[in-house]
Amino acid sequence: MSETGLILASASARRRALLAQIGVVPARVIAADLDETPRGEESPRQLAARLARAKAEAIAADFPQAFVLAADTVVAAGRRILPKPADAAAARATLALLAGRRHQVFGAVALRAPDGRWGERLVVSRVTFARLDAAEIEAYLASGEWRGCAGGYAIQGRAGGFVRFLSGSYSNVVGLPLFETRQLLRGLGGRRFDAG
Repeated sequence: MSETGLILASASARRRALLAQIGVVPARVIAADLDETPRGEESPRQLAARLARAKAEAIAADFPQAFVLAADTVVAAGRRILPKPADAAAARATLALLAGRRHQVFGAVALRAPDGRWGERLVVSRVTFARLDAAEIEAYLASGEWRGCAGGYAIQGRAGGFVRFLSGSYSNVVGLPLFETRQLLRGLGGRRFDAG
């Protein structure tokens, strides 16, 4: 196909909104359909990097003349990868695990340019939650904000009130590290995607 603009290889409304925040509007948004199951002894860092690259590769195969941007977010407690909860029970267990402790958010970004060059970045943010009692967890579950979120929470919503400490990129925890994404776009796309 002959698309020549920027394609965002993600169905995430959060990532589109974050790109818009820095003045970047993709020409198209196409989600890559991948199995996101971790492999064997794959670390959270390795999983995030592999999935971001694989998403970009999947879409770039059909759009060789476009810039293709993809990202992946993995939340981990130690080496334990916390998936997007499938239901409220899984979200409850995840929030109970994160309550009162520190966890890491690994954000990987991959950009493929039409000339075949690649740019990739991996960002780690560290987040510490306050202790949460059962009533606080149940109220959060009732909000529905946990659905579709790595780690079972959305920091830009009610869960922002759980965060006692954050080190690193806030936008990475939301779903896309903006500084690193802008640097990739500037590096491979010149000033084409520069919002100023």
